[in-house]
Amino acid sequence: MVRKNDVLELEITGMTHEGLGVGRADGFAIFVQGAIDGEKVRAKIIKVLKNYAVARIEEFIEKSPYRKEPFCPVYKRCGGCSLQHMSYEKTLAFKRQVVIDNLTRIGGLGNIAVKKTIGMDKPYNYRNKAQYPVGEGKSGPISGFFAKHSHEIIASDTCDIQHPVSDKAKKAVLEYMRRYSVPAYNEVTGQGLIRYVATKTGFYTGETMVIIVATRSKIPHTRELVSMLKKEIPGLESVVLNVNSKRGNVILGEENITLYGNSTITDRLGSLYFEISPLSFYQVNPVQTEILYSKAIEYAGLTGTETVFDLYCGIGTISHFAAQKAKKVIGVEVVPEAVEAARRNAVRNNIVNTEFHVGEAEEIVPQLYEKGIRADVVMVDPPRKGCDEKLLKTLVDMSPQRIVYVSCNPSTLARDLKYLTANGFEVKEVQPVDMFPWTYHVETVVLMCASSEAGKC
Repeated sequence: MVRKNDVLELEITGMTHEGLGVGRADGFAIFVQGAIDGEKVRAKIIKVLKNYAVARIEEFIEKSPYRKEPFCPVYKRCGGCSLQHMSYEKTLAFKRQVVIDNLTRIGGLGNIAVKKTIGMDKPYNYRNKAQYPVGEGKSGPISGFFAKHSHEIIASDTCDIQHPVSDKAKKAVLEYMRRYSVPAYNEVTGQGLIRYVATKTGFYTGETMVIIVATRSKIPHTRELVSMLKKEIPGLESVVLNVNSKRGNVILGEENITLYGNSTITDRLGSLYFEISPLSFYQVNPVQTEILYSKAIEYAGLTGTETVFDLYCGIGTISHFAAQKAKKVIGVEVVPEAVEAARRNAVRNNIVNTEFHVGEAEEIVPQLYEKGIRADVVMVDPPRKGCDEKLLKTLVDMSPQRIVYVSCNPSTLARDLKYLTANGFEVKEVQPVDMFPWTYHVETVVLMCASSEAGKC
């Protein structure tokens, strides 16, 4: 029997989807923090649950050739980049295996070939969006990232996966708070003013938006705050006060007040320009986004005659790429602000063959289908929870020639593919893309074809 504080010698034979090494003691699974498959370690048990235990490494017996020193000084405490102890090559192989394991275990798709993960040449400073929680430290306000599985803020001056402008914005806001005695929000008491510092940056345009998340619609010395931000950030285009007075873990509220400049910024993907607002979704890694979307458009196999549904379309990024090669694209998105941006983006890019609907995809698509509007190609890019079964049923009834599924969650992807393959579709190709280097997250693009169209797909 495994007990807390036991120190065991373990051979690491696999890894969980979150990157924990898996060892066994008398058949009982033990998840070892920071261990890599193929290693032998002595590990101390720190938690025992019904079906598994969690341990930390006390000593290495045999190290993996893929082990490396983390580049972040707060790596062991921060809850962000959990794979820095591996070589980048190994993280790409790990992510491919996560996709394979989910497709096999959850989707029952053991005969599906999964391509090698497409990685980055330079997997650093790739994020165009940052969200830093703010709190009170022993000597004033602090900001950084949450520790693993907690809301303890780990203060850090720099982050090597963020765009450098994000650290400058955070530094300026903390200095503003110290200078003018502006209190940080306290999650426990619900008191205080500043909750988060968020940034959005156009990698290709250089435009930057700084979002101050506060509990009230007015904060003191806004003119001085803007002046301090302008001094630190040459490309500052927008400063927005986002109001979130609700208790809980949701970062952004629904009210935005522009303190400086424009209410949006612009960035370019490929040949297209996109307007980005405080609440709109936009992929965080622009370099890999171009690769991801190029693969999705390739899988769509557009010839100029197709009607395309782009579901969970956000601000219309995939929609507008598809519109360049399709007869018509119909986008569906639940966030009204994003749909408004999608329509403006169409005008900006001189695209006239798109239309956008506000609402849940599982409600809008059945309505369109009942009106006789059907898609030849469906592209879906859902949130982590995946697609609603009502939507999947409508897609089965509609039977488009192709479905291109872009997923940020291999487990819900596998669940949805299981449903679709049981109802007339075949998985043709699976391509993981590393959108989030050094984290355990992986993006996946899947091409599915209606069985009746398999020969043409």
